[in-house]
Amino acid sequence: MAQARNTLIDPSSTPYYHCMARCVRQAYLCGENHLTGKNYEHRRQWVVDKLRELVSVFAIEVCAYAVMSNHYHVVLHINQLSARGWSRDEVLHRWTTLFTGPLLVQRHLAADKLGSAELARIDEYAEEYRRRLKDISWFMRCLNEYLAREANKEDECKGRFWEGRFKSQALLDEAALLTCMTYVDLNPIRAGKVETPEESNYTSIQERVEQVTNTETKKQPLTLKPMCLQGQNTDVALPYLLHDYLELVDWTGRVVRTDKKGSIPSCTPPILERLEIDPDEWLKTMQRNNRFYRAVGRLEVMKAYALEAGQKWLQGLNVCSRLYLTG
Repeated sequence: MAQARNTLIDPSSTPYYHCMARCVRQAYLCGENHLTGKNYEHRRQWVVDKLRELVSVFAIEVCAYAVMSNHYHVVLHINQLSARGWSRDEVLHRWTTLFTGPLLVQRHLAADKLGSAELARIDEYAEEYRRRLKDISWFMRCLNEYLAREANKEDECKGRFWEGRFKSQALLDEAALLTCMTYVDLNPIRAGKVETPEESNYTSIQERVEQVTNTETKKQPLTLKPMCLQGQNTDVALPYLLHDYLELVDWTGRVVRTDKKGSIPSCTPPILERLEIDPDEWLKTMQRNNRFYRAVGRLEVMKAYALEAGQKWLQGLNVCSRLYLTG
């Protein structure tokens, strides 16, 4: 049974969420439809361009993304601190880059003289928009409605483009965030489209590799939430060193490729040891993400999350106890 989105996305539990949207039936978001011969590869850039625009407006950051043929993944971070720091007029300017806004807001931004009652109403609008600009549901709505509208216009058709509302998973701790980011970045490798992370076009891992190698690219990159530097405050960056993360994705990608037996090399990346993640269970998780549903995290935080959500049980509790070695 579908649940209210506000029970699935609760910033007080975690600011990190893994979201995914899939096209309906045989609709193609990107790639080539072998049945019709039509190529939709150019639509991948639509996703990246719109994400870049939305990141510049919302108080939401992209940690990882992958654009596939009939679906896409994003790992998002709600930046509450950034949203609280915006002035009233900055909030209004941000919102009106996406939507026209009511006439009263337009008059205020045009510097018309307003009375006290009208200014009070402007304050109410600004606080409502501030809430929306740190709301993942609004972020995903702006992304998915745009993509559906553009695809239907190009296909000269009407009707539903997405199979339903986007799916979301709460990432309750550092280990869960690492798990889902890596899963997302390995999508093209797991699908057999490419063999290495740097070949994975329209993914965050390719952008992060190019960040290190300074590879010139014709594509304008998406502004990703940065990895932390040694000693940096993790409030403003992801809690992993970039070279550790790249090593982990490369190692995992080599093992989960379909032409490999799946045995674990002796050179397990130290980030797994540091976060106390079982390597065998890690690789099983990278090959399929249906081990979890609403949330991902260590056993104790999963139980606490279930309790807060009024649930006696959550899918994935047994997997969490095996994957994450400490609760």
